[in-house]
Amino acid sequence: MTNSTGPRALAPVNLLPMTVTLEVSDHVGTIRLDRPPMNALDIAVQDRLRELAEEATRRDDVRAVILYGGEKVFAAGADIKEMQQMDHPAMVVRSKALQDSFTAVARIPKPVVAAVTGYALGGGCELALCADYRIAADNAKLGQPEILLGLIPGAGGTQRLARLVGPSRAKDLIFTGRQVKAAEALEIGLVDRVVPAAEVYEQAHAWAARLARGPALALRAAKESVDAGLETDIDTGLTIERNWFAGLFATEDRERGMRSFVEEGPGKAKFV
Repeated sequence: MTNSTGPRALAPVNLLPMTVTLEVSDHVGTIRLDRPPMNALDIAVQDRLRELAEEATRRDDVRAVILYGGEKVFAAGADIKEMQQMDHPAMVVRSKALQDSFTAVARIPKPVVAAVTGYALGGGCELALCADYRIAADNAKLGQPEILLGLIPGAGGTQRLARLVGPSRAKDLIFTGRQVKAAEALEIGLVDRVVPAAEVYEQAHAWAARLARGPALALRAAKESVDAGLETDIDTGLTIERNWFAGLFATEDRERGMRSFVEEGPGKAKFV
């Protein structure tokens, strides 16, 4: 059971105060940003995101993941004061670690949904782009405003945004640095659903919980087939799909799913 604003009765993995935590309930892991007031993504938050993404990947009790910044804000971007102190050599080193942190989230081999409230700007928008599905509050605002600092997105924004909404729309958002309200974000495909602000986490949890009850290996195969296929040509993508499709015939979930379909009808299988 969940409430409308956040996780209930969740067991924290790390009992020490942290700016990012992983909480697990009913096989759904919530990666929660908690760095008031705007969840600025400083180096410590970036590194913690990578650690928890890797932990969510390893843990068998985590079958789906929610990215959540709380009731008021998802993440308003990087810590500009921290970045201002970095020169070119420092950022040459740090930029790889920054991208690696977000890539670790994008490569969680389980369904991932972003529950977006308030601002998701810069790195916050890039973090939402790492999810498989995005549910936004009706008051959410998303964007890539790095150009206003004389920069470009550096945590995957130029790549994931273009793949999601197309190159022309991505260039418009990146070139202008403008913020997109929830309705426009839905229209251009930047988010997948818009709901009242009080329902964002509840809706995200329902999405994740449903998939957490599904066949874990088949979901992993589906995610890898889509993601890897997008990075290559159609023939290679079909090979990836074919290998996963055939391989799933060795799983117990496939046996259960087909037996349940034949004996009980579709949609009634209970997977392990």
